Amino acid sequence: MASLSEEIYRKGLELFEEGKYLEAEPYLREVIRQNPKYADVQNKLGVIASMKGELHRAVEYFEAALKLNPFYTEALLNLAVTYNELGEFQKAQEAFQNARQLAISGKKNIDPYLAGKLANEHFKLGNLYFDMDLYEDAIDEYRKALNLRPNLPDVRVKLGMAYRSTGKIGLAIQEFTAAKEINPNFVQAWIQLGITYYMQGHAGLAVEEWKKALEINPGLKEVKIYLSLLKAEDMS
Repeated sequence: MASLSEEIYRKGLELFEEGKYLEAEPYLREVIRQNPKYADVQNKLGVIASMKGELHRAVEYFEAALKLNPFYTEALLNLAVTYNELGEFQKAQEAFQNARQLAISGKKNIDPYLAGKLANEHFKLGNLYFDMDLYEDAIDEYRKALNLRPNLPDVRVKLGMAYRSTGKIGLAIQEFTAAKEINPNFVQAWIQLGITYYMQGHAGLAVEEWKKALEINPGLKEVKIYLSLLKAEDMS
């Protein structure tokens, strides 16, 4: 299941692609609030700011996009245009020349939206393999998805589960931990890490993860059951 930020991200992109820029803006801002590491969202917010005449803010967005992805040609071109409109012609020329150099060097920058769609297809295929217990194939698909979009916590959690199913516990823990770092509110990362610790005999660590999951979402029935069973196990 996609995280909340992913759902908001898709809605914002949909509105942006339809030319409904002002409607898209609050969705895209919320994505950045939750996770500022979306270069394409920073670029799109820059486009919107520029259209609204907020040129200095647009520059901030474009520069943020380029900090995340220095090979983002579209953001460089947008930055060049915005600097030109601000009368900062030297900076505009530098950005424009940098974009040209990227084109000459042959650096490829897959469109972030297309990368997201392709990553989602790999994720779905990985889930099919996972459901058929073909874990190595699932791992391969999840890795392909993360090569395109590394900041997807749901993909990292499923990759961790696939690693765990093949006995690669250390790699599983790495993925669950990475998912928590990407989105600390993604409860499945805490739940699955707790399960992994429990399976390894580390009940105390499991309890810590599950209690944190309940702090995030007190309505997690499965986690309450895990804790109850663990408590009964200790008393027996």
